[in-house]
Parts: sequence; structure tokens; C-alpha cells
Amino acid sequence: MRNIFKNAVLIASLCAAGPSFAQQPVDLRFIGRYYTGSFDQGATEIACYDPVSQRLFSVNGSNGNIDIINLSDPSTPSLISSISMTSFGGKANSVDFKNGTLAAAVEGLVKTDNGKVIFFDANGNYMNQVTVGALPDMLTFTPNGSKLVVACEGEPSADYTIDPIGVIAVIDSVQQIATLNQTHVTLLDFSAYNTTGVSGVRAYGPNANFAQDMEPEYVAVSKNSQKAWVTLQENNAMAEVNLATKRIVRVWPLGFKDHNVAGNGMDASDRSGSVLINTWPVKGMYQPDAAVSYNYLGQPFIVTANEGDAREYTTFVEAARMNSITLDSVTFPNRATLRTDAQLGRLNISKSMGDTDGDGDYDELYSFGARSFSIWNAAGQLVFDSGDMIEQYTAAMYPTRFNASNSNNTFKNRSDDKGPEPEGLTLARILGRTYLFLGLERIGGVMIFDITDPYAPVFVDYINTRDFAITPAAAYPADLGPEGLLFIQAAESPNGKNLLLVSNEISGSISIYETDYSCGNLLVSVCNNGVTECINQTQLTNYLASGATLGSCSSSARVSEEQVSMLSLAPNPAGDYINVRMLNSETKSGRLMVIDIAGRVVKEIQGLDFSANQNQRVSLTDMNAGLYQVVLMQSDGTMHSTKVAVSR
Repeated sequence: MRNIFKNAVLIASLCAAGPSFAQQPVDLRFIGRYYTGSFDQGATEIACYDPVSQRLFSVNGSNGNIDIINLSDPSTPSLISSISMTSFGGKANSVDFKNGTLAAAVEGLVKTDNGKVIFFDANGNYMNQVTVGALPDMLTFTPNGSKLVVACEGEPSADYTIDPIGVIAVIDSVQQIATLNQTHVTLLDFSAYNTTGVSGVRAYGPNANFAQDMEPEYVAVSKNSQKAWVTLQENNAMAEVNLATKRIVRVWPLGFKDHNVAGNGMDASDRSGSVLINTWPVKGMYQPDAAVSYNYLGQPFIVTANEGDAREYTTFVEAARMNSITLDSVTFPNRATLRTDAQLGRLNISKSMGDTDGDGDYDELYSFGARSFSIWNAAGQLVFDSGDMIEQYTAAMYPTRFNASNSNNTFKNRSDDKGPEPEGLTLARILGRTYLFLGLERIGGVMIFDITDPYAPVFVDYINTRDFAITPAAAYPADLGPEGLLFIQAAESPNGKNLLLVSNEISGSISIYETDYSCGNLLVSVCNNGVTECINQTQLTNYLASGATLGSCSSSARVSEEQVSMLSLAPNPAGDYINVRMLNSETKSGRLMVIDIAGRVVKEIQGLDFSANQNQRVSLTDMNAGLYQVVLMQSDGTMHSTKVAVSR
């Protein structure tokens, strides 16, 4: 039979607890892979790209160097050479490229010593260097190319006897590398808060003042290059920097996610025997790693990947199993049950907070990371969080490999820690919409959301090139441990198409995808009478009106936006039932089919009545957990299609 599942559009409305579905404007297609041959050595961590030379620059953590990769044919990338960091100190941690200049963040030979930013040309030739703070872990050029902003984490020594201050370095005049010197470097720290601290911001390291305890992790820069927002991961906080005045404007706590609220559940045990995404009396620290900024209606918003992180040193270990601590008997009257391995007993929580009355037992439980992505406005207010959607979808897609780690295929291996660990992200502007590509460090793969409206993100797709039939230690050609994500727009791409590159640090590979709807710079692909055509965006409306469909003829999208906006499903993910509703349609009856991932029709209902726009309740009790396609054929021949995740 024709595989309807592969020829339908992903459209549906979700319940208020999570994002809705939308038409797939991007359809990631795997086209190539760069492979280092180095497993679990961090051989591909972060990458950047030069559109002129069509070269990729990748941080190779296995040797601390930077690999220069030929990307002129994205389907067959190849190593050109490597830039050795031996003469510059320690290893490279991050790279960025702009206007002919490669910038590399390089830590000191001793991690607690000050690091450097080294500048090279596209051939890897040394140009200049400046000194920054300890452990420069991430850097980025501002959009206008005038500055470079560096997050210097300042992690303590293994025994916590040396704890350098966390620093945000702002480097001016990076457009004149030849004359760049130390006077162009401004080091911003948090010593102004040493006396008062900041209410709600975690500062808890042994014998550390506020400036020492802050650990800048990642930098997001505003589109006008005037502001930067820096995540302070361990501190569960964020800092705002005025790049014009080169000052830290403010530091604020991100607060906590209440996992006891419906839609914010999590799978908290690796010993429960089955997927159990449930609400629990636990507060999750957002603790974002990567962050990026974009504008909506002229206002900036910040997107964060809420990975989570615990401090672990020879003399200070923050995390503990919940069943190893004493719970307050009043706050947790059911503490004996909660402490069992099948519930919360195995969950790693922070020992550094939760004893609110100082009597030695824990009145509150705080876990690491939020297992989600969030969107914040410029005032630091949370406007959206994806709740438990990531775990719901990965459970539906991989019910027997749910929450596996990147180094094993074990079912629920990471449930007791931080789950899927969304870590890396990037944004893309495609056909007037803003898309988020979110990497899941543990189970792997990339989730795609339309976040054009930050208050109402829309799930688009999830793609994972990991092969669970392969033992991770022999990972090739699988992709394990997404770390950094890089989007290359069609105008700068070597093949004239939008590209997404995912650096997978465990498998030592960079997976390369292209976007089906990109026909090159400023062009759109449509299927017109069975022929794929590349047209100008201004022609799109007329083509669709004449019967053409958006995307190539081999695309998974075959329904116009006007059609797909009529179908609504809720709740999604679903349990025992789903409500189906047609919106704004003149045809009020149809035939519904539910199709599994193999293309088999597993449920069919004839003659559904949608008069008066009412819901039709469809029972799913006879269906197994998984991801299904819901196809509705109206009596006038129009087809609508959505995906639904069924959880058990």
C-alpha cells in the first residue's frame, strides 16, 4: 500500500499544556556525515563555517585542536588539516567565524589559569591573540561583527582549593585583528555583588564569594548587537550585559519548574520497569546550557536549552540520590513510598538546597535541569516552557529505548538523572518563520519547533539518525551525543540549500541535513503537476491557488496551509482517547484513519460528523504506545493529516 504516514503533513493542535503542531515547513533530510573515527573523546563538539572558503572549523576535544573540514560538497565532507593548540596553552573549547576571521577560545595549561582567544585566518594561519578569564568555554561574534563576547566559566580546581572568578570578556575592534591588543579587552565579573548577593541566585560553592561562584556558560546576543544574555548554568541564573557600555546590567534567578503540575511531569526512575512520566513533588532547576536570542514584534526573546548540571569535585559533590537523604515528615507524609526505587528514590537531587528550616531534613526537593526548552522575554520573565513534551515524544518514538544514554542503549538509563538533556540549539529563519532546532544530548536527535510566536511554539518534527541496533562503542555510522548545532542559510551554503549541522561529541561525527523546502537563495520548492519547481516567494500564493503544493514532489508535505489549519487534535500526546475537530470547513463529514509508523491502517471510522464544529471523541484504548498518523478524508476528497503520540 502507499505509505500515507510518509506522505502526510504534521499538523495538529495540542492541549494548553504544550506546543501545537503545524505544517512542516522544514523537512530535514540527512545528506552526509563527517566522521573522525574517535569514540567518546569529544572529537566533534562545536563547529563554525566560512561561506567564502566553504570550510567548516570543528573543535576536536580528543586532542584539543581545531579541524578544518572541506564542506564544498556537504554529502562528502573531508578533513583538510588541523590547527594545533600546543603552542597556545591548553585545548580549544569553542570557535566562531566571521568576516574572514576564526576566533578560538583556548583554556590555559592549568584550567584555573587565564585562557586566551586566538585568531586565525581561513587557512589556519595565526593572526593574533588576547588573554581573557579562566576557562573560556564559549564565544560568539556579535551580528554586526564589531565585538566578540566570551563566557569564561572559571571552574574551580578538582579539590576546590582554587576557584577563579567567572568572567564575561568583551573584545572590541575584532574587525582589525592585526592591531588588536589587550586594551581592546574588557573583563566583566560579578564582584559588585559580593556583599549583597542576588536573591534567588544560587551561590553555594565551598568558601566561594559571589564572583567566584558565578560560572558563565553560554552567550546569546541581541540582533542589534547592543545586548548579550549569558547563562549561569550551575547558578540557575542569567546575566544581562550592555555591550555598548560594557557593563553587567543585572543578574536574575530563573526560578524553578514545578514538576508537581500537570504537563510538567517527568520520568524520575531508572528502576520503575516502564515509562512513568508522572507529576512529582520536585522542583526542577532550569540550569540552561545553550541560549539564543531572536525578535518577535520588535522585542527580543531568549531561548534556552535546559540541560542541568551538578557540581562534582573530589571535595564537593552536590548531587545525591533522594533515598540517601532524610525527608521532612510533615511536608512528605508519603515519604516511605516516595523513597522507593520505582518512584523518587533513585532521582539525583541537590544537597545544597531544600532544608528550608535548617533542622537537618529536607522540606523541598530540587533536581537538575528542566528536561525542556524555555523562552524568556527581555525582562527575564518565562513566557513559555515545553513542559514534559520532550519525554512524551521520545517515549512515543522509542518506547523500548526511552531515556537511553549516548553511551548505551539501556532503557530509562537517564531517567534518574536529567532525562534527555536538551543541551544545544540554534535558530533559523525560513520562509518568514523562526524555527528552533534542539539537540537532545542523551537519547540523541534533533527536535524542531516553530517559535515565531514565543507565546505559542509549534512542534514540527523530531529526527534521530542514531541506530539502536548498533552498540554505542561501535557507533559508526550512528550519531551520538549532540553538542553543538549550526544552521547555514541557503545564501551562504555550498550547495545553495539550507543546511543543519549537528556535532555529536560521543560518536565523533557531524551529521549534515538539508531543508527540503529550500531551492537556493530566496527560492521556494513546489510540486506543480508532478514536477518540482523552484519559484520566487512572491509567486507562491498563485502557485498554491492553482493546485501546486509546498515542497518538492518527494516531500513529506502535501497539504496547503489553508487546508491543514482546519484540523485540531487534543490532547496530544494522547492517552485513552483523542478529540478530533474540524475548523472553518464547509464540508462537515469524513472518514478517519489512524496509521502506524509502518504505514498500516490500525483504526478506521466512517462518517464522522463535524457539523457545528463539535469535537468527535475517538477511543485509543486498543492502540499501543507510539507515534501515529491521523488522516481525515473529507467527503469532498480533501485530505488532512496529523501526527499523534499515544502514551501508556
